[in-house]
Amino acid sequence: MVKILAINGSYRDDGVADQIIQTMVETLQAENAQVEIIQLRDHPIEFCLNCRECTQQAGSQPGHCIQNDGMADIVAKIEAADGFILASPTNFGSVTATFKRFMERLIVYAYWPWEAKAPSFRKQHQSRKKAVLVSSCAAPGFVGRLFYSSMRQLKYTAKVIGAETCGSLFGGLMAKAKPELQPRIKVKAAELAKKLL
Repeated sequence: MVKILAINGSYRDDGVADQIIQTMVETLQAENAQVEIIQLRDHPIEFCLNCRECTQQAGSQPGHCIQNDGMADIVAKIEAADGFILASPTNFGSVTATFKRFMERLIVYAYWPWEAKAPSFRKQHQSRKKAVLVSSCAAPGFVGRLFYSSMRQLKYTAKVIGAETCGSLFGGLMAKAKPELQPRIKVKAAELAKKLL
């Protein structure tokens, strides 16, 4: 059975990201995939201390972080998954602070001895898993794709954890108190979900 892990950096319950993910989950479950959603807003993740202890540990497995919080559980689920839905609304031109904090803690996926000038990704030579990227913004979608960094950051996150982006969805004009997905967005979300299978 295919295992898909959805990681959502949205602050809002039932916001755009939540609704898109739910559409994808229903599509995947209809195809007998196992899906788990991690709402980062509900997970105790501390800020990276930039001590680089985890990056000194050689090997293809993620390094061990010195902090004892919810991130170790998320990393274990990333390792067990076959594919990913990575989602974050656009806040101030970028992914949310919640998603950015999660991104920084993914330094465990880098091997970076103190004498090295740059890190190497632990997963870069392994067979690639698949990832679908999801973001939204108040501006038109094409503006968000061109001028905001959200998609670049989501794509970089996928690369770090050993996944290749197989599709993305950027919903625009979504600034509403109670957003409701347009039918075309639901159709695209369902189509993208199937690419993970």
